Amino acid sequence: MDNDLIIAGGTLVSPQGKRRANVLIRDGQVSAITQAVPPDVEVIDATGLFVMPGAVDTHVHLMDPGSPEREDFPTGTSAAAVSGVTTIIEHSHGRPVRTTADLNEKRHYLVGRSSVDFGLAAHAWPGSSSDVADLWIAGAAFFKVFTCPTHGVPGHNPAALKAHLEATALSGAVSLIHCEDESLTAEAESLLREEGRDDNAILIDWRNRDAEIVAAAVAAILVRRTSARASVAHVSNPEVAAYIAAERARGALLFAESCPQYFLLREDEVHHQGPLRKFTPPVRARTSDDEAQMWRLLREGTLTHMSTDHAPSTLEQKRDGDIWNVHFGLPGLDSTMSLLLDAAARDQLAYEDVVRVYCEKPAQIYGLWPRKGRLAVGADADILLVDPTAKRTLRNDDVLSKAGWTPYDGREVQGRVVQTFLRGQLIAEEGKPVNDRVGRFLPGAGAVEA
Repeated sequence: MDNDLIIAGGTLVSPQGKRRANVLIRDGQVSAITQAVPPDVEVIDATGLFVMPGAVDTHVHLMDPGSPEREDFPTGTSAAAVSGVTTIIEHSHGRPVRTTADLNEKRHYLVGRSSVDFGLAAHAWPGSSSDVADLWIAGAAFFKVFTCPTHGVPGHNPAALKAHLEATALSGAVSLIHCEDESLTAEAESLLREEGRDDNAILIDWRNRDAEIVAAAVAAILVRRTSARASVAHVSNPEVAAYIAAERARGALLFAESCPQYFLLREDEVHHQGPLRKFTPPVRARTSDDEAQMWRLLREGTLTHMSTDHAPSTLEQKRDGDIWNVHFGLPGLDSTMSLLLDAAARDQLAYEDVVRVYCEKPAQIYGLWPRKGRLAVGADADILLVDPTAKRTLRNDDVLSKAGWTPYDGREVQGRVVQTFLRGQLIAEEGKPVNDRVGRFLPGAGAVEA
């Protein structure tokens, strides 16, 4: 038998449960799940380890091209590989993809720059819904839609959002919607500036809960009424999730993404961390009960999947200005899988949930399934070997992202990715990338070539 290798002796983890089995890999794909070990095959010993599919992170900003001094594909995807992320969907605001020419230019620029497989999202522009079909056919993974001007990208009011969603419904495209109501954030900013406020706490009042809730509720209604397909990005609190769930129950094809910062950081940290907690929506959790509700919503599937919203700046960049003017965003690729494994070790999630929310579900939502997000015959051999007992401390010094810091510096976690395989190739081992720049572009689900 002409087999590449077999991962033997480990415990396979899927959303359906755990089982002892071996994974046979040929030509970059899973060719069998078996109890046997064929002769003359390279054997990877996974005894005592969990064998999991590579994570699929569908909300990543690598600023490349555009602002590579903040992050680029070589550093960002090295961080992804080491942490156990084998597929990303990326979009950068500094040079947004608005046309098929933009998409093709970026795709070709990134040849040889990625350590993991990647899709590319397009930016929706108010008044440009006629471009949706062409971009979808050209291979855009999804359309990022803002409901408020952010990072230089204009926001959609409800009429513009409805027009965009109608266009995506006709073409079969999917959207990722950033929900903050511009009238509410703008009014809050005006009042805060009139008061002369420039303290760190302005972030809480400026990017306030009402703005997120109102925009999410409107978006959810419009997704249902247009028969579109969309995710609400970075859901920060249970009330937003409730509006999404209500419209989903009425038939909306609507998903709810969240990120570790909304489970593990606290709202009051902005007082002493300042710009290091400047991202939007900001942290909402104030109590342990707030955090417990978010974990429950994730376990139950109201929050459908996790991402990083990796949007880093270096410490120097975060300190270059006051809370009004420094960059939004924080790094996450280095830490998210570790934090989810730790949540499983603490019984906030099951390990099966980790696979569901960070591998399977995002792959399904964005058309990467069944190739990505699962361990099954015919899938890409994107595989993680995980030691669920390994303990370590997250540290700024270990961050591979250009950011060079993590909001979880000093946090002890249990569970570590010890090896990462991409299409059967070892790309990271024991915290180090070992086979850089082997990632490939993944056309979106609507691409003619797909």
